[in-house]
Amino acid sequence: MKKRVMIQMPITAGIERVFGERGDIEYERFTELSENNILQHIGNYDAVILGVAAFTPRIIENATRLKIASRHGVGYDSVDVPALTKAGIPLTVVGTANSVTVAEHALFFMLALAKRAVQYDREVRKGNWNIRFDLPAYDIAEKKVLILGFGRIGRRLVKRLVAMDMDVYVYDPYVLRDAIFTAGATPVVDWKAALPDMDFVSVNCPKNAETTGMIGTAEMEAMKKTAFVVNTARGGIVDEAALCDALKRNVIAGAGIDPFVVEPATADNPLFKLDNILVSPHSAGVTQESMYRMGEWAAQNIVDCFDGKLNPDNVINKEVLG
Repeated sequence: MKKRVMIQMPITAGIERVFGERGDIEYERFTELSENNILQHIGNYDAVILGVAAFTPRIIENATRLKIASRHGVGYDSVDVPALTKAGIPLTVVGTANSVTVAEHALFFMLALAKRAVQYDREVRKGNWNIRFDLPAYDIAEKKVLILGFGRIGRRLVKRLVAMDMDVYVYDPYVLRDAIFTAGATPVVDWKAALPDMDFVSVNCPKNAETTGMIGTAEMEAMKKTAFVVNTARGGIVDEAALCDALKRNVIAGAGIDPFVVEPATADNPLFKLDNILVSPHSAGVTQESMYRMGEWAAQNIVDCFDGKLNPDNVINKEVLG
């Protein structure tokens, strides 16, 4: 009997390549991702490729055939990991498949904000040539940037910022200081104390109880009025209400925000009324190349699980592997 895979996102060429080589796997995409609908069908599947929809304890309790939950990405804050662990089901992620992609997006935000890309484009179209003097751009070379998180993405971002001649600082209490020094950056023990000196702060850490709301009113008020906040991680790590207020009051110069607390973000989000913010549709990890890689890795994790050779490095809840 063929093994069945539920896919909770568009079926990409990477997914098709891996599963297409197997005659023992059939797969289909689900577009109605409400808990009740998934609940009705999950018991018929041996594996699932997860997008961003919630994978709840109720769903997991009914996933009686499920051997693996494979995340199409690296974030998993919408997945109930303890419930999966209790059920003995591994949760996998795609390693570094989109790490370069997100790092590039964070750099893009920094350059676009420093070079006034949105404002210049808008004003030049109106014939306002003097905008270059009225609203001068910045160099990012020799500016100080604080990276919150030195994981797969943070490491690649640091490499790019060092190459741009920035003065790079890193806060990650779970990483050896020597690793940060080796990357050409300076480790920071008290990241809040470092804020007044920073020109940029980039969020590149997972969302959890420790990091939710970690950048709020007090943190932004501690920063320079010329500083920028960039978030390419998860919505809610930067407090959206506090950010909106800080941008309105020019407490900081601007922000680049990719993820939001409520997604898809709607047109009435108060942040969208502001001129000193650059936004994207939670697309930092989404390019043609990364979508192929993420699909390929997500599908490969499932195949490897079926074949009894799952790579522990890709498993979040490693305790189920014993």
